[in-house]
Amino acid sequence: MEQSMTRKVVMKVSLISILVNILLSLFKLFAGILAKSGAMVSDAVHSASDVFSTFVVIIGVRMATKESDKEHPYGHERIECVAAILLAATLGFVGMGIGYSGLMKIILAHEENLIIPGPLALIAAVSSMIIKEGMFWYTRYAAKKIQSGALMADAWHHRSDALSSVGSFAGIFGARLGLPILDPVASIIICLFIIKAAYDIFIDSIEKMMDKACDDVFIEGIKAVIMEQEGVLGIDQIKTRLFGEKIYVDIEIQANGNETLNYTHEIAHKIHDAIENDFPKVKHCMVHVNPVCFENKEKDKEEREKVSGEE
Repeated sequence: MEQSMTRKVVMKVSLISILVNILLSLFKLFAGILAKSGAMVSDAVHSASDVFSTFVVIIGVRMATKESDKEHPYGHERIECVAAILLAATLGFVGMGIGYSGLMKIILAHEENLIIPGPLALIAAVSSMIIKEGMFWYTRYAAKKIQSGALMADAWHHRSDALSSVGSFAGIFGARLGLPILDPVASIIICLFIIKAAYDIFIDSIEKMMDKACDDVFIEGIKAVIMEQEGVLGIDQIKTRLFGEKIYVDIEIQANGNETLNYTHEIAHKIHDAIENDFPKVKHCMVHVNPVCFENKEKDKEEREKVSGEE
């Protein structure tokens, strides 16, 4: 059910994204050529690359939401990380291409040969800023709703495009004020924004593929839930690891070793259910019980109260 909803959300957002990017990139390309603005043409190329990135998201999420099978008993969530890395690489190459183009224009062109862009380029830049920033927030909301790293990477594609349009606007506006060199300079600024976004997406995806542990706030939340369960005397160990957009949790607790196996199993089962219910991103929680033996139940009660006080 959850996977079906994820696919529906991704398809809806992606189709809207593809349509918006195609129309916007064509408009910016037309405006850049007609207004003779290299920065706007570069911006159009960036928007066009978003179409490719959205297709990567669609493929990545569809594969990541496949059910576990014999060859992949832990599921396919890490495919989303691969998709996000591909998006980061695409962003990086697009950014370097735009930066190289702007740099060559500055090196090779003389001031008298630099063309002052027309007003249509300014209109295109403002339109792009508004539309792409709106797409960023729309896609970001959907990505958080379904907890999708690939869709979040696509949201940052929209944000980097909005930032590149800000650079385009500044360069074109400056060129029209009598400083045409600012148009190719804007392309270099755009390049830096894009490469920064690509780097952030890449690092986040790599960390998720390397079983990075969750932060301290998440760990403390798990500890609090564990100690609320009746029969828990203490916590020996908690291990967490990111698996794509999901989390695996391994826990070792202390329980009275004089109790029956059924009793301690029930404690572990309650912890398992509580963790998975209270933390939706947890895909699986494994609980191991370490026995602590006491002379009688009264001492067991005293020890539990002592441990709870220490926590």
